[in-house]
Amino acid sequence: MNINLTKLGWNETLFTKTDPAIIARVITVQRNSYRISDGEMEYLAHVSGKFLNAANGAIDFPTVGDWVAVEKLKLEKKAVIQHVLPRKSQLVRQAAGDKTEAQLVAANLDTIFIVSSLNDDLNIRRIERYIVAVYESGASPVIVLTKKDAYEEEQLTALIAQVETVAIGVPIIVVSNITGEGIQDLNTYLKPAETVALVGSSGVGKSTLVNVLSERNVQKTKDVRLDDSKGRHTTTHRELFVLESGALLIDTPGMRELQLWDGEAAVDTAFEDVEDFASACFFSDCQHDTEPGCRVQEALASGELSQDRFDSYQKLLRELAFEKRKQDQKAQLEEKNKWKQRAKNMKATYKQRGYK
Repeated sequence: MNINLTKLGWNETLFTKTDPAIIARVITVQRNSYRISDGEMEYLAHVSGKFLNAANGAIDFPTVGDWVAVEKLKLEKKAVIQHVLPRKSQLVRQAAGDKTEAQLVAANLDTIFIVSSLNDDLNIRRIERYIVAVYESGASPVIVLTKKDAYEEEQLTALIAQVETVAIGVPIIVVSNITGEGIQDLNTYLKPAETVALVGSSGVGKSTLVNVLSERNVQKTKDVRLDDSKGRHTTTHRELFVLESGALLIDTPGMRELQLWDGEAAVDTAFEDVEDFASACFFSDCQHDTEPGCRVQEALASGELSQDRFDSYQKLLRELAFEKRKQDQKAQLEEKNKWKQRAKNMKATYKQRGYK
């Protein structure tokens, strides 16, 4: 057993055919540079030329939490990343902008804290999206609601009840970074050698929570604007921290919007309540509109299912179907361009050799 790597969450069952001496974990990603650690020393790393040539897209490149095989230059404290080892989980979203591309947020996660403040920034529909993304990642979701100290018990109960309507089977923990209330409840998920990531919008208290859980100031923080409760960007990169408990904690930059990359299977889990009603419809291909025997329409009429919840469910399914079509079109175009380039290369080779 490699004790140094164990501190970073490695165990012998992960990569039985890989020499531990060449394994490291990515602890910081900043644009095209990486900081990695083998549990004994940190290195500034970059990917090899061979890696660059073999990569098909952004999702192939290392992200925070990844295990990588590297060539170490110990005297220079530098390393070359040869390849990324298989991921047991990965949190992915659609990259911002019009470009159809997956963006990796973090990898090899056990639990993901979906952090939201209880102020005006609380957005139930956004929480739904995060739940779908987390289930799709392969990790387990936990909702963490911050700023508990700013509300009376009656207000808290009402706000938590709102979140419970979309967090079917997902633990909800309410905390105060100021008084420390609820922080102890998070320790249940901060187990030695397990990795937890924090995701959420700017200003919800992720960086402050990292400092509280680390029991030291490892992240800069800023106050939320009082006029609209909007957060200010503090964390500008993704970083992994080792806590005193032996748990590993990853902080990520705030995301105002979360466009899903994939998640059709995860929607079934995140919207288990809607799926249960849908499965009870008389027709197996029911569109939940005007068909007779539609259990979904009955639930909407009786109030068992809210219209907002059902509308959100349908919207996410449409969005995922649209993204899937775009991804398929992109894949077809890339394949076509690849064969075009290959034909050009062959033509150039024949010309160099004197063939007509």
